[in-house]
Amino acid sequence: MSLAPYASDPARSRGRRHAEAPAPTRDDFQRDRDRIVHSTAFRRLVYKTQVFLNHEGDLFRTRLTHSLEVAQLGRSIARALRLNEDLVEAIALAHDLGHTPFGHAGQDALDACMQAHGGFEHNLQSLRVVDELEHRYPQYDGLNLSFETREGILKHCSRANAERIEAAEPGGVGRRFCDRTQPGLEAQLCNLADEIAYNAHDIDDGVRSGLISIELLGEVDLFDRHRREALAEHPGLEGRRVLYETIRRMLSAQVYDVIDATRGALEAAAPADADAVRRSDPLVLFSAGMRAESTALKRFLFRNLYRHPQVVQTAEQAQGVVRALFDAYLAAPAEMPETFARRDDRQRGVADYIAGMTDRFAIREYERLTGQRWVP
Repeated sequence: MSLAPYASDPARSRGRRHAEAPAPTRDDFQRDRDRIVHSTAFRRLVYKTQVFLNHEGDLFRTRLTHSLEVAQLGRSIARALRLNEDLVEAIALAHDLGHTPFGHAGQDALDACMQAHGGFEHNLQSLRVVDELEHRYPQYDGLNLSFETREGILKHCSRANAERIEAAEPGGVGRRFCDRTQPGLEAQLCNLADEIAYNAHDIDDGVRSGLISIELLGEVDLFDRHRREALAEHPGLEGRRVLYETIRRMLSAQVYDVIDATRGALEAAAPADADAVRRSDPLVLFSAGMRAESTALKRFLFRNLYRHPQVVQTAEQAQGVVRALFDAYLAAPAEMPETFARRDDRQRGVADYIAGMTDRFAIREYERLTGQRWVP
């Protein structure tokens, strides 16, 4: 299948920060994807929390399974829109590499610890992982990914951090946050695929955990409509099959909505190429109706799952672990590996080390350094 003229073409990539000879059998975006899959940070995602901590159940999503689901949804949509599937997959697989242990709770705690030292942003950390913190090649630090992959990884960025990136890399991946332009369509698509994936799997995990129920989800129009349709088509359906069939239909409806709405936006904007996309308004989007329904679902999940007392209690415990680790390593850098302990930017070195931890390693280190037992 040929790429659309506004898709990202690896033959026209803005390139890598360190020039390399082309690979004989792979284009630049395929090569990026392969480097990400073989990275240490990618493997760690299997033991990093999505919503429920890793020890709370074997079937709950982790950052790894979430990333795979984003990649699957993203490739399906990209294929229909004639965008670059390999670039979408690379961005999707790398977008959470910078997440801390314990999900957003760990991120918030580490950000608080780093407030006097530039703060902590998980999207920026994902970029730092692929630019600096992976040490796999003799010629450079990081994975030396292409501009387009790095652009997609940096989903959000504060103005201050964007200006720092721009100063170090003029015209690079920080520029769009300074001049308010857009990333390429593949990056825009990954942002939306991320939202679709986590809304769907947080419903699944929330029901599995017992913290929310199918009956309570009846408040959500997007869920309830597809549940009623599933039961009308399969009158004897019961148990978890009802949940799975409802989520499947929800996912399909959202994917088809994105394809249709994006086609309409592309037809109206008529971008000539990928650079014209960057100068346009966002072009990968939901219809107005689906955007409203997705927002209502997110509000439901925030109210009933993310702020559930059990989740909040576990999050507070996790934040205590991160704070204790930060203080312990700051006081005794020799407790970290030498590559982190010898750094001049001590606070950032501690943050980098903690951010790279899995949930279970962070707990083991907490118990070792404090002598206190983690009691979930």
